[in-house]
Amino acid sequence: MKKRILLLAGGQSGEHEVSLMSARSVLAALPRDQFDVTPVVISPQGRWLAPTDTARALETGEAVSGGDLVLHRAASAEGYDAVFPLLHGPMGEDGTIQGLLTLAGIPFVGSGVLGSAACMDKVMTKQVLASVGIPQVDWRLAVRREWQTRPEEVLARAAELGFPLFVKPANLGSSVGISKVSRPQDLQAALDLAFSLDRRVILEAMTPHKPREVEVGILGNDAPIASPVGELRFDADFYDYETKYTEGRAEMHIPAPLPAEVAERVRNLALTAFRALDCAGLARVDFFYVEETGELFLNEVNTMPGFTTTSMYPKLFEAAGLSYSELVTRLIELALEER
Repeated sequence: MKKRILLLAGGQSGEHEVSLMSARSVLAALPRDQFDVTPVVISPQGRWLAPTDTARALETGEAVSGGDLVLHRAASAEGYDAVFPLLHGPMGEDGTIQGLLTLAGIPFVGSGVLGSAACMDKVMTKQVLASVGIPQVDWRLAVRREWQTRPEEVLARAAELGFPLFVKPANLGSSVGISKVSRPQDLQAALDLAFSLDRRVILEAMTPHKPREVEVGILGNDAPIASPVGELRFDADFYDYETKYTEGRAEMHIPAPLPAEVAERVRNLALTAFRALDCAGLARVDFFYVEETGELFLNEVNTMPGFTTTSMYPKLFEAAGLSYSELVTRLIELALEER
């Protein structure tokens, strides 16, 4: 008997269009002899669209805002065996949708409320990873009220790290709102931008040598496995939104040309982080590798990475011998496991 799957896409974050691209790929790949799939697009305004508007959004990629509110019916456990919440960023990857689905009593792909929220919030991620000894670059936290009332304290915190440094909103994905600040006189504008997007902001030091950016995929629940390690190469100052989503701006190398010992360290650290953050189903774990010193620094844990057929996460497991179709099927199987 076919499993009935609700596929959620779109959402209220700045990654709405990326989610639609991911959803089209997953819809095309799920074996129809095993699954009966119902897609529902969530508009940028938070409305759960009826079938006609969902089909239009998926076909055109437009941010459709009209349609009927079908939240109650779509979120009900009755009628679905599992949900694939293919949503990126806030209001989708941060524990909010996961909490709704938990209340509805329906299994879903990916991490639960705790793991989703902890990984979306860069501050919590860093604090949890520090508790298990995972190396990270030096960083400081600032909050919006401090910036409004005691800006000199925030500027002093940045000065402790030195320049250049990165300024990052704590709860956004896809490099949205991130600035590389090379000079003290550029810091205020970067902080203003970040605080316009989030209440909390991270100031993050840069490594003394330009690092290589390597990534690894994790698949599983309580017995997760790690993929081969991949590397991203690009000419931009850092892996910003435009570089991520403009064709030809970045290259993937799988497997990454790394010493075997370094690749194994990446995989082991990623698995440790996955468990420490109570992740489930899947994650992509990103690292900086400083070739000159041999140092590794964990940068980010992404609990719902991009899922087009050309995205890094499925490509990593394709290199491990798992096709895209087999991968999305396995993720639904993991969602249905007792956990």
